[in-house]
Amino acid sequence: MKHIPRKRFGQNFLTDQSVLGNIIRAIDPKPSDLMVEIGPGLGAMTRLLVSALGHMHAVEVDRDLAKHLEKTFDPQKLSVHQYDALQFDFSGLLSGQDKKLRVVGNLPYNISSPLLFHLTQFVSHIQDQHFMLQKEVVERMVAEPGSKAYGRLSVMLQWRYHMELLFIVPPEAFDPPPKVESAIVRMIPLAQPLPCDGAVLEQVVTKAFSQRRKVIRNCLSGMFTENELREAGVDPQVRPETVPLEQYVALARRLTERPHR
Repeated sequence: MKHIPRKRFGQNFLTDQSVLGNIIRAIDPKPSDLMVEIGPGLGAMTRLLVSALGHMHAVEVDRDLAKHLEKTFDPQKLSVHQYDALQFDFSGLLSGQDKKLRVVGNLPYNISSPLLFHLTQFVSHIQDQHFMLQKEVVERMVAEPGSKAYGRLSVMLQWRYHMELLFIVPPEAFDPPPKVESAIVRMIPLAQPLPCDGAVLEQVVTKAFSQRRKVIRNCLSGMFTENELREAGVDPQVRPETVPLEQYVALARRLTERPHR
């Protein structure tokens, strides 16, 4: 099939066979796995996965590509869902099965962060996630406090997942080649994330990083007093990118436990 990549879907198709092989080895699919691929495109990775799995699912927003996949693959081996992954209910794939979902995909650069946050809704149903993303996004995901890449994405994802940047994928591995490098990331849900209300943590972290150049006391003014910051272990004079996850969680818990007036 000759498919013209669509910019609005952020389509860049992985064609390098050695890179595809490295990704499959990293995923290590087993016949008993319940797996879903997001954005399979022309099915380059799908073909390799299907050969190792008894059956898998694919979520593809592009109607033409979804039809191509349905024609190319045996429906007994591949269930195609022509759907926007940002709106897709991934828990619906479990259908009473006593197993967790393995999620893989070459995520479009233009929706990668919203999609990662959408998937956190289903984290209790997920065994692991292997994604190809823009390298800069993966660096933000795995960044440690004190680095320029550390921010809202780092804190919110590290609260729920153990993450590892596995390897870099160069632009020439794709058709058409993107203007940036990509990277493969492995995400494994934490069995016991630090106890905290996720919505409140999101509120605190979003406010903290809304003014990165200011000290945390100024960023969170109106939400916490200087004394409250100190009681949570946070130095009021530091910048938000130096505050570790544990201290953001402590702030969120303090906000949750505060008496309503």
